[in-house]
Amino acid sequence: MADEFTHLTDSGVHMVEVGAKPDQKRRAVASGQIFLDENTIKMIQEEEIKKGNVLTTAQIAGIQAVKNTSSIIPLCHPLNLTGIEIDFDVESDVITCTCGVNTLGKTGVEMEAITGVSVALLTIWDMVKAVEKDEDGQYPDTKISEIKVLKKEKI
Repeated sequence: MADEFTHLTDSGVHMVEVGAKPDQKRRAVASGQIFLDENTIKMIQEEEIKKGNVLTTAQIAGIQAVKNTSSIIPLCHPLNLTGIEIDFDVESDVITCTCGVNTLGKTGVEMEAITGVSVALLTIWDMVKAVEKDEDGQYPDTKISEIKVLKKEKI
């Protein structure tokens, strides 16, 4: 079993040993989208959401998520992060989130970038859910999609 799966051994699960690898500057960029009603987008842009500034709060949440990825995903290594950027592109019915993460370490930061995007988008949903619900309390048109790694590189 140990030859087939990197995180499994004959005695169970383990976090892969990366200590022998040299430190390397690494970067990953991920993105994802949240689709919202056009009126919700306008309310976000005009800062009319009662919970507060949606995009700033989502940035902070995404940064916190990146910093805590190894606590959320069981076999991720804690990393020495050197930079995190979370940006939003707002269109009439969709907000695209992009998260870039840098490290100087022995393993990549793509899971951190994906986690940052995911939590930023979830935070947006949480902050606008009161205006996104239909009369039955459902979210027929609200969705998060297209979460993906755009780039992973050693620099």
